[in-house]
Amino acid sequence: MDYLRPDSLEQALAAAAGGARVLAGGTDLYPLAGPRLKGPVMDLAALPGITGIAEGPEGLRIGACTSWTAIAEASLPPATRALQQAALQVGGRQVQNAGTIGGNLCNASPAADGVPPLLVLGAKVELASATGTRLLALEDFLLGPRRVDLRPGELLAAVLLPRAGLAGVSAFGKLGARAHLVISIASAAVRLEVSGGRIEAAAVAVGACSPVPRRLPSVEAALCGPVEGAAARVDPAAVAAALAPIDDVRASAAYRLRAAAELVRRAVEAAL
Repeated sequence: MDYLRPDSLEQALAAAAGGARVLAGGTDLYPLAGPRLKGPVMDLAALPGITGIAEGPEGLRIGACTSWTAIAEASLPPATRALQQAALQVGGRQVQNAGTIGGNLCNASPAADGVPPLLVLGAKVELASATGTRLLALEDFLLGPRRVDLRPGELLAAVLLPRAGLAGVSAFGKLGARAHLVISIASAAVRLEVSGGRIEAAAVAVGACSPVPRRLPSVEAALCGPVEGAAARVDPAAVAAALAPIDDVRASAAYRLRAAAELVRRAVEAAL
């Protein structure tokens, strides 16, 4: 009974209610487990309906066990380009093949590369339990480092991207100590809706610079206007005011703030 592999949602929810640890891709669970992964562990690999990307009238539904490789290689709207760029930055190819979007969210790292692109898309999470389904905005699901609003007996079943968030174009960028296989010092995602030479709507999010990745409403408001000079309207002071970075072994808080502003500017230019 240390290893469970349910083949129905009912079995999985029963195991979750019994306190089983969830194993999706394992790329976070195993490194954090120490010398031995203690059970009971519930492997979701055989669970139907929890993998894949489906389009419906309300937007896109990404199953929680969908791999980063599947996301990167899917045919998706231009607004999700930032998410697909981030998918190619989550570890190496082996991690992208095994790691899942749901595992990345439930791990709740402040530096999770997938979160800023999901925030600018207005993502919601679908939480399943024996009593029904609960929908929650992603920013409300992420409570802090390694903390999420996942109640006892609940499973993260899917990530929902609403139709309104699939408009426009987007871009993602990150800064690390090297180009690949690195935890972000700072990251940024931008989604812009452009019409007639003007930015009509903007969404901006920054990761690795606060306890959870954050949207930047004041920066978003400043971006609305003519396309020309948009990147120059990214005010470093406004970026800094929205964030709360720390000093750690990767960078100082002050450096993170400067990097975040530059990454937002570059993401604006890349999206345009």
